[in-house]
Amino acid sequence: MNAPVRRLSLVVAALFASLLVSTTLIQYVFAADLNARPDNRRTLLSTFARERGEILVGQTAVAKSVPVDDEYKYQRVYDEGRLYAHVTGSYSFFGASGGLEQAENALLSGSSDKLFYRRVSDLFTGRRAQGANLETTLDPKVQAAAADGLKDITGAAVALDPSTGAILAMVSHPTYDPNDLASHDLSEVDKNYNTLNKDPAKPLLNRTINELYPPGSVFKVVTAAAALSTGEYNENSMLPGPAVLDLPDTSADLPNHDGGACGSTEEITMTQAMAVSCNTAFAYLGLEIGADALQSQAAKFGFGDVLEVPMRVTPSSVPAELNKPQLAQSSIGQYDVRVTPMQMAMVAAGVANRGVVMTPYLVESVIGSDLSVIESASPQELSQAVTPEVAAQLTRMMEAVVEDGTGRRAQMEGVDVAGKTGTAQHGEGRKAHAWFISFAPADDPKIAVAVIAEDGGVAGSEAGGGTVAAPIAKQMMEARLNR
Repeated sequence: MNAPVRRLSLVVAALFASLLVSTTLIQYVFAADLNARPDNRRTLLSTFARERGEILVGQTAVAKSVPVDDEYKYQRVYDEGRLYAHVTGSYSFFGASGGLEQAENALLSGSSDKLFYRRVSDLFTGRRAQGANLETTLDPKVQAAAADGLKDITGAAVALDPSTGAILAMVSHPTYDPNDLASHDLSEVDKNYNTLNKDPAKPLLNRTINELYPPGSVFKVVTAAAALSTGEYNENSMLPGPAVLDLPDTSADLPNHDGGACGSTEEITMTQAMAVSCNTAFAYLGLEIGADALQSQAAKFGFGDVLEVPMRVTPSSVPAELNKPQLAQSSIGQYDVRVTPMQMAMVAAGVANRGVVMTPYLVESVIGSDLSVIESASPQELSQAVTPEVAAQLTRMMEAVVEDGTGRRAQMEGVDVAGKTGTAQHGEGRKAHAWFISFAPADDPKIAVAVIAEDGGVAGSEAGGGTVAAPIAKQMMEARLNR
């Protein structure tokens, strides 16, 4: 064989080897990544050809796939879409977006490792592959009550079962219709998404778990918990409650919301201070116990934890470095303290559950297409935030808020309610956010609630939390208790 032929043979052999290597890489090494590419139309069409699992509230499917006569085979449909939008999220040819559709996409699509043996069984039996169904923990009556209360308000409402951590309601407002993002008209889906994404009201944002707010006076429950846990204070301890507290190391002062002293004298019990939401008393208390105690107590309630319910919850926070004026402000839920409504529902639930905070969760069970239970939720303890004795004192203090204080509009006939109002300032000249957290019945809690109405209060006043947020929380508690 002459030299040119040998060289040509080597080139041809190298080309065949390259082809073999590249084919092997594409079919085996890179196969998973290529299949997962969002622009892989073939993979997406094969996914659409499989019936996606349902999302259930009780026995009602609030997200389901229905057969259609087009290349996509199935259309995702959301009954009562606006009511459950932030729970379900949406699913279209562009993929899963938000809510359970995104967080549990593998289960709903049938690709999860948890469904491996079912897929093998389907292969041998010839049964059509399907995704798993998700049964949520939501109580439809509580969800509807929350949505009704927030219908004209920008804000959020969360309800938990204190003993398990099960999420009973998750409502963020304004909302949207996920059906608008599930159409097979892709240009229409793109247009609708861009409209929603550019809306300054942020309807796609799940405010219950992904928006951070200053908590205002509802944070006083955490401050009180920290003080009671030192053993140096109890619910009847006397605290100074002047009209204005002179803050150390600064010329600034900290006033009460109404500009006056908290009681007939300049001293007040801790229970009375909670009932009337006395800023000066709780700022004084924070200065006395110190930043470490306050931060540690917040952490025991879940501040700083990265939680998945299964959607990721943005961690709440208390600033790490606090000078004395900042500590005083933080003790009444101002300065840079930031919380999600979910976090404040966890605070209320922790007090309700004798000091034990349970990890919140949204999926009760994973159900196969043959109705077999693949997986069931197992309630998990997150932390022991306070002792049962401290929780009992906090409960009595929060009952006083509803019985004789700023939370009277949460009163329920025949049911003792424990609660706390809050009004959080968040900008010069802007209306304050209105908060209310609560649980009921106080002696045997079945539900814990957190409600925020953005710009729902009057700056410097507790009126907002008591008049705007408390009635919404009351509706939710009544729905749970069938009142």
